[in-house]
Amino acid sequence: MIWSIEAAQALCVPLETPRLQIVPLNATHADAAFALMQDDALYEWISMDKPTHVETLRAHWKRRERRLSGDASEMWPSWVAISRQDGALVGEVDASIDGALECVNFGYFFFPPYWGRGFATEAVNAAVAHLALHGITRLVATVTVGNIASARVLQKAGFSFTRVIADNDTLRGQLVDDEEYVLSAPTSATERQ
Repeated sequence: MIWSIEAAQALCVPLETPRLQIVPLNATHADAAFALMQDDALYEWISMDKPTHVETLRAHWKRRERRLSGDASEMWPSWVAISRQDGALVGEVDASIDGALECVNFGYFFFPPYWGRGFATEAVNAAVAHLALHGITRLVATVTVGNIASARVLQKAGFSFTRVIADNDTLRGQLVDDEEYVLSAPTSATERQ
């Protein structure tokens, strides 16, 4: 299936939780994120490259505003999570939705100053519930083996461990194994509690 820009952008709408505004990621968020993305702790478990210039990050996030893969075979909704208390950018949530309405890659990262506060769980639950409301019946996520905090976030959102995928990613030049987690027929966050 080939997705339209309109369909992809319609899937990526603002979400709210008690403590967070979860808004579609756009290029202007790069200014608030850049300094936070310089913290080496952020890259302990994820293979994302540290941005070298705010302009580069801004350009990358500008391309993501389309919400589509280059060939339009996948929708790529992506949001930033912003604290309602002080307006701080605390993290990012994203998904890759294929033509069968399955989320083939659900991901997120939160900035180290905001770890351990439940923001990731809150944002992941909101995104999962939103995707379920739009017909997404299966979500797949991977975390590097040993990333216990991220695995717990997925489990709290209803994901179940399915397998270890050997040599699935590269961190700091080394192949690493990933744990795969799957959520079938997601429900709303209130139904999971």
